[in-house]
Amino acid sequence: MKHKFHIQFFLISVLLLASCSSENLAEELEIIEEPEVIEEPQPIIIRTTAIPESAQRPGNASAGETYMFTGDYMSSGIPYDAWVFGNGEDNSNVLNRTGDNAVISYDNTAFTTKNGVRAVAPNCLNCHSSFINDSYVIGLGQHDGDYTGNRADNVPLLTAAINSIYGSDSPEAISYAQFSKSILAIGPKTLTKSRGVNPANKITEVLISHRDKNTLEWQEEPLIELNDEVLPTDVPAWWLLKKKNAMFYTGMGRMDFCKSFIGASLLTIDGTEKAIEVDEKVEDILAYIYSLEAPEYPFEIDTNLAGQGKVIFENTCSSCHGTYGAQESYPNFLVALESIQTDPELSNHYNTPSELNTYFLDWFNNGWFGTFGSPLEIVPEGGYIAPPLDGVWATAPYLHNGSVPTLLDMLNSKARPEFWKRSFDNADYDTSKVGWNYTVENGQSDKNTYNTNLKGYGNGGHIFGDELTNAERMAVLEYLKTL
Repeated sequence: MKHKFHIQFFLISVLLLASCSSENLAEELEIIEEPEVIEEPQPIIIRTTAIPESAQRPGNASAGETYMFTGDYMSSGIPYDAWVFGNGEDNSNVLNRTGDNAVISYDNTAFTTKNGVRAVAPNCLNCHSSFINDSYVIGLGQHDGDYTGNRADNVPLLTAAINSIYGSDSPEAISYAQFSKSILAIGPKTLTKSRGVNPANKITEVLISHRDKNTLEWQEEPLIELNDEVLPTDVPAWWLLKKKNAMFYTGMGRMDFCKSFIGASLLTIDGTEKAIEVDEKVEDILAYIYSLEAPEYPFEIDTNLAGQGKVIFENTCSSCHGTYGAQESYPNFLVALESIQTDPELSNHYNTPSELNTYFLDWFNNGWFGTFGSPLEIVPEGGYIAPPLDGVWATAPYLHNGSVPTLLDMLNSKARPEFWKRSFDNADYDTSKVGWNYTVENGQSDKNTYNTNLKGYGNGGHIFGDELTNAERMAVLEYLKTL
């Protein structure tokens, strides 16, 4: 996108002669009017780095769907009967599962542990599916998750109940033990300041701080101490992955994408034997994710206005976000922080030398994940990926930290609210601004209010739409509905 800055220089000569009269001044001074100098507008140079492509493992999409919905990629969980008793049966069955899973919520899976216990644990869809306008969409990032409370608070009571019902040495208690350890470790370290954002990065840090990089075995005492700071992220849409050469907003996830999926199993995994078993099946999960398509905009679109918006978009936005339609293209650019100017904290967190980053990079790149089979490689370069925009209408809120509630606010940085609040009703959708309906607040009164002044929660940057007229913004907005 080109950016123009008009800079005017004015030369004003002022001479103060206290001893002279104004008449003498008029005689003695020759006033010369300098012509106004206007420099030619210069575009902002957007510094980008092209992310190289890596070959990915082929798989079977149908098998991947089955494994994702009902597979045993978790190794520990809450005993099935106890889970149903505590949560009740969920008969919505949006995944059309059978057997025990037919009455389990879509974001959990019933499976059989190594010691033969039927248990329940969270699955991938916990973060990677959600509802919008009362429609369930697989691959839509969880936009309404609540991580403001300590999820470990109820673990002692649950543990006591399981030990009382089944016995502390029972197969049920044994198969539940690792799940409880992980939640106790994660709970107090992954608290967000607002509802709707995700602490996935910090969850990963906590889990690997308790696991040996080579054996993946759980360590009771953390191998590195972590502070309580949590940097928020918005969960990206899965259907975008087929176009991307790197995973995560920072573009750190390189080489084998499949390996990164095993990261979810770190919650309960009991060693490399199970990791190898899962590794043989996650290539099917990748194939399934690649099969997902963006949902179509469900409301009316002004096709004439969208056509005008397409021209504007392709002249101003496509160099980073790609083109769409019959001849699609996507450049896979990592945009430098000084160019994108969005909240730098997440990028800096992994791109600044520290004890944690040394541990983090060594754990992934030199441990099991980076050396077994097809390796995953973590490469922090700084900056953020300019994402594809397929289905962008559904992926509010925007930016990597979910700090901007609508696309219209994305196109006009000056209009973005400092404090904003939404209802978290998935049907409370604003078709005019394209995103969530919200109210502007004077401060953060509760967890449903987003405070852009907090570290990592900033909503600045990406000012490229500021140069557009209001009419041009509305045209681009109409075009974005069609993607």
